[in-house]
Amino acid sequence: MKKLIFPALLLIGALTIRAQSDKADLLQNLESNQPANQDITNTATLKSSSRLFRTKEDLTSVIQIIPSGSVVSVLGSDSTYLHVTFEKNEGYIFKRHAVIDTEPVNFSEMVKKETVVHEEQPVQQPQKEQQPMSRLSFLESKYGSGMAARLNSGKIWKGMNSEMVKDSWGTAQKINRVISGNIIKEEWIYNSTWLYFENNTLLEWGAIKR
Repeated sequence: MKKLIFPALLLIGALTIRAQSDKADLLQNLESNQPANQDITNTATLKSSSRLFRTKEDLTSVIQIIPSGSVVSVLGSDSTYLHVTFEKNEGYIFKRHAVIDTEPVNFSEMVKKETVVHEEQPVQQPQKEQQPMSRLSFLESKYGSGMAARLNSGKIWKGMNSEMVKDSWGTAQKINRVISGNIIKEEWIYNSTWLYFENNTLLEWGAIKR
């Protein structure tokens, strides 16, 4: 009896080793054939713009709007929706908005094309520094050409307001102000001339007596 058990154990061991060896060979063959298809993905082209939903059970979960003509990677589908990825966003779109491409597209080639398109975008030119506006140009933009010429030459006249006097003569060295009811009286002192204003209107001027 012992003589029969020992050969039986040897036979079972040999069969187990053979089965493990065949299984290892099968896995190796599968792994060697897999890389050829790893980089292939099915795509679809949108025939109209479509909302990309985070989940198809909630139509308010819109991630973004995919424009018409865009190409999306298809991960799966059912009778109503396509499970897709677009611009690193994954979600669901209505199946009727897209046409499944007849041939699978190599994902690496898609990335390469996107990169080339990005590189061909025009480079924005730096803006030129704006030249400072001249005094005459500033006065023309503020008062018009006729009055600007008079102010630029340093002229004053009755009826000018205080801002116009500043634009013509600059800031006064001293201002004396008296408020009487609704009337504001001011005396502006320059080097050798005084100017008299009432309620911001130039009424008189004269030489300062030493």
